[in-house]
Amino acid sequence: MKSKPFLSTNVAFCILHSAFLIFFSSCECNKPKQPETVNTKPETLTLPVPNFNADSAYEFTAAQVAFGPRVPGTPAHAKCADYLVAKLKSYGLPVIMQHGEVKTFDNKRLVAKNIIAQYNPDTKQRILLCSHWDSRPFADQDTARKNEPIDAASDGASGVAILLEMARDLQNTKLGIGIDIIFLDVEDWGQQEDSKLPIMKDSYCLGTQYWAEHPHVPNYFASYGILLDMVGAKGAKFYQERNSLSYANDVVKRVWDAAAHIGYSDYFVYLPGGELIDDHYYINNMTHIPTIDIIQYDANSRSRVFPDYWHTHDDNMSIIDKNTLKAVGQTLLQVAFTDVNL
Repeated sequence: MKSKPFLSTNVAFCILHSAFLIFFSSCECNKPKQPETVNTKPETLTLPVPNFNADSAYEFTAAQVAFGPRVPGTPAHAKCADYLVAKLKSYGLPVIMQHGEVKTFDNKRLVAKNIIAQYNPDTKQRILLCSHWDSRPFADQDTARKNEPIDAASDGASGVAILLEMARDLQNTKLGIGIDIIFLDVEDWGQQEDSKLPIMKDSYCLGTQYWAEHPHVPNYFASYGILLDMVGAKGAKFYQERNSLSYANDVVKRVWDAAAHIGYSDYFVYLPGGELIDDHYYINNMTHIPTIDIIQYDANSRSRVFPDYWHTHDDNMSIIDKNTLKAVGQTLLQVAFTDVNL
């Protein structure tokens, strides 16, 4: 009869140890794997900010002034409108010419021509950039030729020129936002301080009021808006206008911070300015688009809050400065090309 095999203590220990390792390994394999540590912070994709060409903006200003005062209803006004539309279309932007009848304080009925260019027209998230393009029909703040129209080189043409140059910079770019550039009409046919006629409420910004009541797109809305007014004169400083702070404080901060970031804090001053009824006032109240006004206006001045050229014949090409155009234009590009907070 064969005997049962005998296992030594060492052999038995080795067998038990091996069995334990197999069981332990099996348990480890059945454990759920822990996720690897990853950086979940979303990346911010930005495009390089174009270099704003102040020489080009200066030429756009001069081209408008060369037509003569762009007073609504005049040949100069009509020719300039054609020029602006052609320029915008040459940059590949769809353009809408909005016609609307408005009535002035002196009982004139005019056809306002608001010119709207759309970048990425199908994109839902949009920003609004605007400036008025008409000239004041009288130099009521001058000491001579008070009843004659002014060239309006800074008070009108400079803002339009900056936006034209920005439109040119938008060519062949792929921003993730839409931009509406609006040239507003009949802004400066407001009632003079010494007018003998009955006071007309809201006599300025007639084209803007018409657009706000009849937007170029039904239920139009933008995340925010920026108005340019008197943005081309030498030595200009832009204080934080009080209605802008009230309606769109975060937009003011965004723009002034962008200017400081690229070295233009000498132009964009971190101090409150005066309270103005300008195009942005009607955009804020009638469309509820938070809109600010970049304007040369110093309520802290002891002499004159508006610049000396305001509503005079001195508002001509002699006061236009490329450095000022550069500061404003480059700041706008900085905001548009780096803004990810829409």
